[in-house]
Amino acid sequence: MSDRPITLAVIVGAHGVTGEVRVKLFGSGLDALKAHKSFNNGALTLKSLRPQKDLGIARFAEIADRNAAEAARGTELTVPRSALPPLGEDEYYHADLIGLPVVSESGQPLGKVQAVENFGAGDVLDIVRDDGKSFMVPVIAGEIDDSRVVIDPVWAE
Repeated sequence: MSDRPITLAVIVGAHGVTGEVRVKLFGSGLDALKAHKSFNNGALTLKSLRPQKDLGIARFAEIADRNAAEAARGTELTVPRSALPPLGEDEYYHADLIGLPVVSESGQPLGKVQAVENFGAGDVLDIVRDDGKSFMVPVIAGEIDDSRVVIDPVWAE
């Protein structure tokens, strides 16, 4: 496991005139973001966070007014991978799956995971072949370990 930055949220705009920002959450809610006080290698320090509809309203020590909040639009809020809580058995972080090789049950290479999507019925792996074509496989159809994803080759056809 590397210590690459993991994006937990992104600033999507200003909220009010005092420097608060609206954040779109990528994790499992506000508590996942609240667990961290520092983002982007210490560049942003979280002072407060509260819910608003499907977003969060955050205040950072380094964002003092609306102009600074508007300038921060599009800023991803990242933490090192090592700062995330440990996982239980059969759990995974989407970020850990990106780039994993995908092989058939017999070990034949089928491609690499390029994204993990969720359209409402569960996680789906978006797999790209060497020729650039892609296909999707529900996570439940594959076996995931630390170094690869094993799927039934019928999914790759």
